[in-house]
Parts: sequence; structure tokens; C-alpha cells
Amino acid sequence: MSRARLRSVACAAVIALGLGAFSALPASAEPRHTQKDSTAIGTGGAVSSVDPEATAAGIEVLRKGGNAVDAAVATAAALGVTEPYSAGIGGGGYFLYYDAKSGKVSTIDGRETAPAGISHDAFIDPATGDPYNFTPELVTSGVAVGVPGTLATWQRALDNWGSQNLKQVLRPATQIASRGFVVDETFREQTLDNKERFNAFDSTSQLFLPGGDAPQVGTIFKNPDLAATYRMLAKQDLDGFYEGPLATEIAQSVQAPPTSDDTTLPVPAGTLSTADLAGYEVVEQAPTTVNYRGYEVFGMAPSSSGGTTIGESLNILSEFNLSAMDEPDALHLYFEATALAYADRGKFVGDPAFVQVPTQALTDKLFGADRACAIDPQQAAVKPVAPGDVENYDGRCPADTGEPVAEQDTENISTTHLSVVDRWGNMVSYTLTIEQTGGSGMVVPGRGFLLNNELTDFSTVYDPADPNRIDPGKRPRSSMTPTIVLQDGKPVLAIGSPGGSTIITTVLQTLVNRIDLGMDISQAIAAPRASQRNTAAVTAEPEFIDAHGAALEAFGHKLTAAGDSFTPQAEIGAVEAVEIAADGTLTAAAEPSRRGGGSAMVLEPID
Repeated sequence: MSRARLRSVACAAVIALGLGAFSALPASAEPRHTQKDSTAIGTGGAVSSVDPEATAAGIEVLRKGGNAVDAAVATAAALGVTEPYSAGIGGGGYFLYYDAKSGKVSTIDGRETAPAGISHDAFIDPATGDPYNFTPELVTSGVAVGVPGTLATWQRALDNWGSQNLKQVLRPATQIASRGFVVDETFREQTLDNKERFNAFDSTSQLFLPGGDAPQVGTIFKNPDLAATYRMLAKQDLDGFYEGPLATEIAQSVQAPPTSDDTTLPVPAGTLSTADLAGYEVVEQAPTTVNYRGYEVFGMAPSSSGGTTIGESLNILSEFNLSAMDEPDALHLYFEATALAYADRGKFVGDPAFVQVPTQALTDKLFGADRACAIDPQQAAVKPVAPGDVENYDGRCPADTGEPVAEQDTENISTTHLSVVDRWGNMVSYTLTIEQTGGSGMVVPGRGFLLNNELTDFSTVYDPADPNRIDPGKRPRSSMTPTIVLQDGKPVLAIGSPGGSTIITTVLQTLVNRIDLGMDISQAIAAPRASQRNTAAVTAEPEFIDAHGAALEAFGHKLTAAGDSFTPQAEIGAVEAVEIAADGTLTAAAEPSRRGGGSAMVLEPID
């Protein structure tokens, strides 16, 4: 049953549960946004996210005269209420913005940072001398918590480009947290999946597991603590989060996790301090950009690896005429291009404040042409492939390569994305996260939000030669890939996805589907997916294997069904996008079924 259908059933089927933050839905309750539509066409503005309450919050802001930035922050704040296991003010993300007046694309890097007091052996268990087990020890810990950047991102975006203040854009989310939202199957399942971790903390179990059980489908989940936190932030802005009592409480939660008396999890403590919070800064930098088939594709520069890896992949693929090929031939080249780009990602990409990242080379058309020389259109290369030479390339074969890099994938799938366009043509693509589904598992007591475990995105074993090694103050490498596409200087598409290290391939495959394979944006999103990240096997959705497995295996590709620890569902990604047609018509598009389906809305629908 689809998530939209489950939510509709939930509204009709009132299940009595008088525990904690949960209550049955009374017949007289005000209408709640539960209906999900994966595609909406119209004018005046558009929002696409995973959740109908959050999408509606953004639309409400647009309806009241707000612009795309205002609506994006309102949508993100609402996702912190309705999707608290994927995003919230305890995490971070990347904000990409197109300004219609100037024609400029700008970015905000709101990625979490490692505390100043963290050591290179922070992920080593002092009792054994060995690395902590990744699950559940490291992911459920204070040591994995990075300094949150989400609220600073919201404030900077509003300061730079917004027309409303933080108090105004937080109102819809505050209302949702106060009145509650209808629990669906996904929310219940995610809560139960984290039951052991949530039970490790009194503050978390009291909020999400009152009475020892997850909320039942059809009940109303309220988060009065988060509503109060949003009200406080509406009055105090950044100071209310990064300084004062809340900052002290965040630091205390990390340094002395609020564990329950009966938990058996070790929950290693971290070092994040009030000084770390007071010193946090977002980073504004130029986006990455490449030209692909006449489109200008803009992405996030490092610390994100999304912009460089998407850009390199597109430059490689531009050497081939995919639109003239049969689909299996095009998909073979898509696999080979991403394997090469991921090899370079692993070798070269980290936080540019700490390592020299060759961003210009990685997104250079000539470097892409050099890397394309390594592709045999008839045969898959043995994986992993080696990284390229970013110092000596000329776009002509043969291309020199280095040695393959051993890389451990520690990025988790639970992230969220939203895309917004307003009536003036301003555009936002924003991906935000708390990393693991449920983050670190720690709710700051009395504050209603989970802290991230984003530092697990660093390499878990320190290697001085690794660009993603852990260092104090450093941002861990991310695959988050908010993307904006222009044509002839005009905005065409805002797109992004959750999905850990599969985010990059999800966005890339959707772009290839849309630009090269003749699909409209809704078809491009709905099409089955596969992800080649420079590994011996390609992770693929079952539907993709059914449709293309035999043909691609003939090239030498090995396809395995999604369902490992980092892609536990048999699905890859969850795209949210808004496209602008030549006549100005907006198409908001989201997933029809992945992650329960997404929610697309326009301000003025066209029947």
C-alpha cells in the first residue's frame, strides 16, 4: 500500500492510544495534509518534498507572498517535525540557490564540523584498541555527533536572499509540531527499526516510544518540546541555538549522553563543546558547473562530493551519443562513467579547508575526455578502477591512472531533499540530513530534536593520506547533491535526493533519463535505478534487474539487489524536483512510491 494511501486510511481509521505525544484523531480536528500527489502541474510557485505537511508549509509561505528561499526554510523546518529521523536542526546540509534577478547560482555549505577537541583515534575503543563496531556502537554515540549547521544555513539563506524572517517561516512547522500530524506506516516502521537505539536514551524513548511502543498508524504525533524550541528560536534567532542554555544542553548531551539505566549499548561520549557551537560558521563558495548537451549543470563544491562527481560523470558521458543508443548500451556507459568518477572522488575529495581538492580538474571537460578513454563501449572494466591523473591530462588518449583506492562506504541513506520555485523564477535545491535514520539516537532532553551522527561519514580508520580522514574542525565528505540546471541562462530544473552514497548516481541517472533517454521528469524519477560506485557489483533495484539485468550482464556487469546495511530497502534514492517549461509552466515531481512516495504541489494547479 502506498504511503499516501496509508495516510488516507490513517485519517479514517481512528486508533485510540492515550500515551505521551500520541492521540487518536477526533472527528472535529482541523484537516491535516495527508494526501500525496507525486506530480503537480501549474503556475505561481511549486514545492516538492517527501512529506505533504512539509510541502504544504512551503506552499503556504509562497501563497502569502514569500519567495523560494522563505518557502524552502519553511519546508525544511516542517520536515524536522514530520521526518525527524531524516533531518532537523540537529543536523546539516547543502543549500543551492538560483537568483532570477541576477541570474547567479549561489551555495551555502551548512555541513556539520568535527569538534575542536576530537582526536584522530576518536573512533578507537580505548578498552580494546580496535575501532568501535560501526553498528550500533559508533552510530549510537556522542563521539559521532558533529556541530550542527542547519539553523545557521536557514539564517544565512534568509539573510542573503529571503523576504521573510526566521520567525515568520517557522510558523507553519511550529503549528504542525503543536497540533500534530497523522502517523503513517513509514514513521512507525522507522521508529521500530530504531527501538533498541531509542531505548538507550531516556529523552528519546519518552518522545518516540512512550509506553514502550512506537506510535500506531492513524494516531496523531505531537512534539510540544520541538514547538517550544521553534518558538524560542523565532525570538532569539541563531543566538538561541549556538549560545546560551540550548548550546549548553547540546554539549552536555554529547559529553554525557542521557542514557537509560537499563541500556546495554556502550554509547561512547563525545567532545563537542559550547565553544564549538559558538564558533560554527557556514561556508559560501562558488558552485561547480559543467555544460552537458547545452545545459548548465550546477552543484555543490567540496566538502560535498556531489558536484564534482556529477560533473565529472557528465563530462565523461558527453563523449558518447547516448540518445542514439539502445538503453542497455547507454546504461553500460552510465555505469562505467560513475565508476571512474567515484574512483576520483575517493582519491581526491575532502574538506578543501584541510586538503587540496582539484575541483577545477575534476570538472574540466578535458579531464572527462581523458577518463572516457578508459571506457570500452562493449565491455565492463574490472572494478575497482583506478583514479585518474589530475595534473597531466589533455583530453586525448591514452590517460594515465594511479592505483585503486580502498574505500569504505559509511554514508547512510536517511537524508531528505526539497526543491522550490517561486513566481519570480527563483529556485532552491536543498538537501539536509542527520545521517543515520534517527541520527545518533539522542534527543536533547526537553528540546524535541535528535542530534546527528554525521562524523561517521569520515573514514573510520585514520590514514594521513586519506582526504576524508578525521581532523578537528573538519567537515566530513558528503554525497549530498542538490543540483540546479539552466539552459541559455534560464532556470530549467531543481533536483536532488537522499540515499547516502547512492545520491550521486540517483541524481545523475535521473538527469540522463530526462536529457538523453527522452523521459519527462516524472518518468525519469519513477524509472528503476541502479548504482555503480566503483565496486565489483552494481547495486540495483529489483525492477531494474528484471528490466535490464540480462542485457547488462552481457557487458560483464554483476548486478545485486539493493538491501545491504546502507541501502536496506530494495529501492535507491527518493528524488524531489521542480521543472520549468519554456512557457513558464511548473511541474513539481516527486517519487510515486519510493520511501512511501513524495508530495508535489503547485500554487495554482492546471487541470
